Amino acid sequence: MFYIKILFAIFIPNVLMLNNEDYCDKNGLDCNKPNIRYMFYDVNPPEGFNLRRDVFMRFAIFARKLSKSSDPKLHNFQLVLPPWSNLHHWKHTEEPEHLPWSLFFDLGSLQKFSPVIEMHQFFTNLERNYGYVRIEDVYVLQHYEDMFSSGKFEEKMNISSCVKEPTTNFYYYQNVTSNNIRCLSFHGHTSQLTKILKETNAQSIYFDHGEVALHDRFGDSIYWQCRRSMRFNKELVQISNDYRQRFLNSTDITDKTELPLDWRDEKQHRDAIGGPYLSVHLRRRDFVWGRPKQTPSIEYTAEQIREKLMELALDTVFIATDSPPNEFEELKSFLTPDINVFRFKPNKEVKKRYKDGGIAIIEQIICSHARYFIGTYESTFSFRIQEEREIMGFPEETTFNRLCGNDESESSCEKTTKWKIVY
Repeated sequence: MFYIKILFAIFIPNVLMLNNEDYCDKNGLDCNKPNIRYMFYDVNPPEGFNLRRDVFMRFAIFARKLSKSSDPKLHNFQLVLPPWSNLHHWKHTEEPEHLPWSLFFDLGSLQKFSPVIEMHQFFTNLERNYGYVRIEDVYVLQHYEDMFSSGKFEEKMNISSCVKEPTTNFYYYQNVTSNNIRCLSFHGHTSQLTKILKETNAQSIYFDHGEVALHDRFGDSIYWQCRRSMRFNKELVQISNDYRQRFLNSTDITDKTELPLDWRDEKQHRDAIGGPYLSVHLRRRDFVWGRPKQTPSIEYTAEQIREKLMELALDTVFIATDSPPNEFEELKSFLTPDINVFRFKPNKEVKKRYKDGGIAIIEQIICSHARYFIGTYESTFSFRIQEEREIMGFPEETTFNRLCGNDESESSCEKTTKWKIVY
């Protein structure tokens, strides 16, 4: 049996079925009725915070493209942002938290790029408070088993039997369900889903495992417009700025990292200096066994930090890491006493309000403002910091760097790919 919360209207009052009776068709019929259509997406549950941010960009760019379409069936889509609940890497309670995107990001800034709304706004739009909602069409994206058999990239998709039993959870809401869940074998870019949206009159369409769909516009100016629109929650920025000023002698004015209030007013430049400290993202835990060749020991990490501080004539390092306290103390013991070592320690109020996601953002902000940044090989956490530094206008040589593994020589320590900003 598929894991579907089947809820029958005969037993449940106030079930709202979103359907094509509420859609203003291309011939102008029923145009006095609401014609907003809703697109939902979700990501494979084990995926982390920073990968989910990347999948958001794929769908935000897609939704932006739809909003500019001349097809009346396409241009009124709103992208409903999936609430943050029960991420595997976060410490959370057994009950879903349904954290809104506005807790971490500036929603108004996101909406200047793409027609996005929070899940609670979707419920409000229905004018049924939190009554039961049945999503009309649900597609669970899955990879083709033989997608590279031809030896070349070919876009394709089709409704097919499910490779694995679907486990759509509808963001852990008890009042959201569907009785129409199908598996969609998919290979290609996100915009290929336009065909699905055009062929149905459904007002609500949900794409699960959205990470299967690829970026339409990776690395170009539209991609970077979307990325620049992802301004952080202003309170998180203020917490980070207060920490930088108090412990790291760093401010936006002295560091030349000031940005205009609206991301659309940003101009390309390379004159950011950064605060007088080195920042390091040290990913340990699963990387120790998942990428053992590229993950240095604690002692070798300390050696690389000392060398870079000497080269930069600095005596302060800020470290963002998932290492347990004992490993962090070990790292400090390998650094000489004249080196100032900092790690962000949130108080109870910050931990309670902003959770692990907010703390991660604070650490990324602090890392992104450093004079020089060293990341971890193939870590999305490091990628996000590098993007922030590109947006602020740091020289490339101070941004795209990584820690080397113990057995990697200077020549074999593969350099970080440079994804440079485009305006």
